[in-house]
Amino acid sequence: MEHTSKYLTPEIKLSCYEDSFFKSDIVFDQHMLIWFISGETKIIQADATHHFKTGDIFLIPRNIPATIINYPKDGLPHKTVVMLLTTKILRSFYAGTTSKHHAISDPKIRSFSNHPLLESCLASLIPYFEMKEPFPVNLASLKIVEAISILRAIDNKIDRVLDNFDDPHKVELISFMEKNYMFNMPIHKYAYLTGRSLTTFKRDFKKTFDTTPRRWLTRKRLELAHYQLTQKKRKPVEVCYESGFENLSHFSFAFKKHFGYSPKNLMQENLLPSNAPANSLMTGNKNAP
Repeated sequence: MEHTSKYLTPEIKLSCYEDSFFKSDIVFDQHMLIWFISGETKIIQADATHHFKTGDIFLIPRNIPATIINYPKDGLPHKTVVMLLTTKILRSFYAGTTSKHHAISDPKIRSFSNHPLLESCLASLIPYFEMKEPFPVNLASLKIVEAISILRAIDNKIDRVLDNFDDPHKVELISFMEKNYMFNMPIHKYAYLTGRSLTTFKRDFKKTFDTTPRRWLTRKRLELAHYQLTQKKRKPVEVCYESGFENLSHFSFAFKKHFGYSPKNLMQENLLPSNAPANSLMTGNKNAP
């Protein structure tokens, strides 16, 4: 994978992926404003799947798990301008405002496609990436403030999101895990997003599910993959990345160990082995990792 990034400051960069494919499961620590120059992106959240292309502008909220798949398009690389709206910057900005609102944690990606104000703001950054000397920090701050001001002008609910600096609160474990198990995150990140320390998360998980987080996550991801292969007739390479696995070889190995046959065999025959009971589709081998 050939990936290059040019930074004006730590908060503003030009990102470029030249290869045919890049996938990442991630939770951003800061809000991220993105403008597409070329390429395509598929972003999978617990409750929605989004597709973005050239000209699109969108905001990814912080602390929301997502699978991000980047593709080149029409012979052009996947290229974006990315602006981080950090907690430090937003605290400073809102300290100078008198707006009244109820802060919320909103998991939805907000789309502002082709909006002239935002596009003009972000496009104005492009020439600066060719500068040889450092970009003045005060000018970078002005561009970020400009972007925040435009967001507030075009979205009357954005303050509730940007002016929320709370860490995740303790949430009900079953509902959270059932919605987010397909994201390939470290266990400590699951703990943080459920409002727990790692030790408390593992203890609560064992009490709730009677198994370890790793075993439970693997089983749930394999069950999802099996459903996608058999019921949705999707290809293993698609199912692999959208079910929370790192790569196709790891997925195939875990799948065969759990079910007793490979994704390739399943796709070729589209049925269970004759000696496997029908209800093993969603239960699998209890000895799976």
